[in-house]
Amino acid sequence: MAVTIYGIKNCDTMKKARSWLEEHEVAYQFHDYKALGIDRARLEAWIDQAGLDTVLNRAGTTFRKLPDAERENLTRERAIALMREQPSMIKRPILEAGGKLLIGFKPEIYAGTFDG
Repeated sequence: MAVTIYGIKNCDTMKKARSWLEEHEVAYQFHDYKALGIDRARLEAWIDQAGLDTVLNRAGTTFRKLPDAERENLTRERAIALMREQPSMIKRPILEAGGKLLIGFKPEIYAGTFDG
């Protein structure tokens, strides 16, 4: 099964997720948003599958620093543009594995996907 994990190299949650994958001998590719960016089609697919509120990291510092006018009444189009401009606004990690999409890191969910 091809596994790709998307995120930011220095994020603590990313480090935990990558460590989990390595400890469980799950081969994966790492896509760093900061270094490689993220394409619009992939963001749209994630939003279609999981919903904008799941993909957009509203709790992060980058989003909270936006002016109120930009945060309120955020459209899908504007959210995609913001996430492409500032990838730290994308929740992380996002993991694609065999057609599954896992957003965020919960060891029990990873275990159910890879150990089950």
